[in-house]
Amino acid sequence: MFFTSSPAYTIFIRLKFSNLPGMLGNITSVITKMGGEVRGINLVETSKTWVVRDIHVNVRDGAHAKEIIREISSINGVSVEFVSDRTFLAHLHGKLEVVSKRKISTTEDLARLYTPGVGRVVKAIEKIPDIAFTYTIKSNTVAIVTDGSAVLGFGNVGPYAAIPVMEGKAAILKEFAGVNGFPICLATQDIDQIVSIVKAISPVFGAINLEDISAPRCFEVERRLQEELDIPVMHDDQHATAIIVLAALLNSLKIVGKSFSDIKIVINGAGAAGIATTKLLLKLGIKNIILCDKKGAIGRDGENALNDYQVDVAQYTNPDNYKGDLKGALKGADVFIGLSVGNILKGEDLRFMEKDAIVFALANPIPEVDPLDAERYARIVATGRSDFPNQINNALVYPGFFKGVLNVRAKKIVDDMKIAAAYAIANLIDDSELYEEYIIPSIFDQRVVNAVSDAVATIAIREGLIRSLEQLKDISEF
Repeated sequence: MFFTSSPAYTIFIRLKFSNLPGMLGNITSVITKMGGEVRGINLVETSKTWVVRDIHVNVRDGAHAKEIIREISSINGVSVEFVSDRTFLAHLHGKLEVVSKRKISTTEDLARLYTPGVGRVVKAIEKIPDIAFTYTIKSNTVAIVTDGSAVLGFGNVGPYAAIPVMEGKAAILKEFAGVNGFPICLATQDIDQIVSIVKAISPVFGAINLEDISAPRCFEVERRLQEELDIPVMHDDQHATAIIVLAALLNSLKIVGKSFSDIKIVINGAGAAGIATTKLLLKLGIKNIILCDKKGAIGRDGENALNDYQVDVAQYTNPDNYKGDLKGALKGADVFIGLSVGNILKGEDLRFMEKDAIVFALANPIPEVDPLDAERYARIVATGRSDFPNQINNALVYPGFFKGVLNVRAKKIVDDMKIAAAYAIANLIDDSELYEEYIIPSIFDQRVVNAVSDAVATIAIREGLIRSLEQLKDISEF
C-alpha cells in the first residue's frame, strides 16, 4: 500500500551547496522525484561560492526520509549539514503549560488571590460545595485519564509513552473549545486502582475523559466511574468514535438513497469503538448488523466472541446468525465499518457488497483496505487519515461534547446526547452540498464545536441531568 508524504513526517534539512545557477532547482527536483513534498525553503547564509539553506520536506516515513537524504547527499557540490524532525521539535518540552488567568503584580492582588483572601472562598465552598463549579477551575476542566494500554495504533505502550497523546488531546480541547484538559497517565492497569485514583482526584474536574484504555477493561472502568461519580464520564475511544461514525453514516445514506430500516452493516473490530458503535446504531433501530473480530463473525449465541461484552451485544445483532469470516460477511452488505487493523482486505473483497456501497476504513495509520482500491467497488469511501477525503476523526466530537456538558454542569451522559451530537454534526452540511467526497465537516469548521455543545446541553437540560446553579446569597458571612 502506497501513501503520499505527510506532515506527520516533516524533516528539516540544512544544506550547504555551491552557489551556482540551477543548484537549488536540482535539489528540489531530486526531492520531488523521490516522492517528497517541499513545504518551505529558507536562506540561512550565503557567499560568492556557497549557500546554506533550510529545506522543509514532507515524507512518508523514516525510511523514506533516509532515502531522500541519501539521494541529496550524492549530488555533486551538496553537503548535508544536519537533519531534524519537525514533529519532534513540535513536542519539545511538551505541548502544554499552566497559565494564570489573574495577574499577581501587587500585594493587593496577592491578598485577594491567595492569603488571606482565598480563605473566604475556602469557607464558602466548604459550606456550599457546588459553588466550586463557579469559583474554581472545576467549571471548565476535564481530566484526560489513561493507563497507556491501548494508545493510538500502538497498543500497550505504557503511561510514559501515552503522555504526548494525552497532551495532544488537551491541546485540541483548549484550541477548539476553550476547555482545559489535563493529562493523567496512570502507572497501573488494575481496574480497582484506576477507579479509586480517578475518584480521588475528581474534585478538581468537571468531567472525566477516559482515553486509550484497552477493552474489555475500559467497559468496567467507565461503568463504575459513571455510577460512583456525579460528573460526566466518557470513554472517548468508544463514544466519540461512535458519534462521528453515525454522523458520517447519516450523510452517506442520504447520498445513496438508503435508510436504516433496509441496510446491512458489517463492523470489523469488536473492541471499545466497535461495541460502542454497534450499540449506538442498534439504539437507532438498525437491525442487520454483523460484528466481526479476530475469529470471524460473532454469532447470536456468542460463537467466536472473545469476552462477555461481545457475547452480550451479539444477542442483538447478526439476525441470520452468520458465523463465517469477514469476507463472507461482506456479501450483500451496504456498509462496512472498519475499527480494527490495517491491510485486512483487498479492494476486490468488496465486490460482493451491494450497489452504492459505503466503506469506512478507519484503522490508523493504515486503513483496513487501500482507499484507492476501495473506490473501484464502493460509492463512498472514508478513512481516519487527513490525506484522503472524508476523514472520520473523533476530534470532531469531544471538544464540543465536553464543552456542552461543562456549560450546563451536567451530572452524567446519556445515549440521547450522543445521538443529538451526531445529528448536529451531520446537519452542518446542507443536502445541496453533500457529495461522495464531502460527507463530514472538517475539524477546522468553526461551527462544529458550538453545534455539538448546544445539542448536548439541550438534551442534558431536557432530561433534567444538570446541576442547579447554587449561588452565594450572602457573602458577608465569609
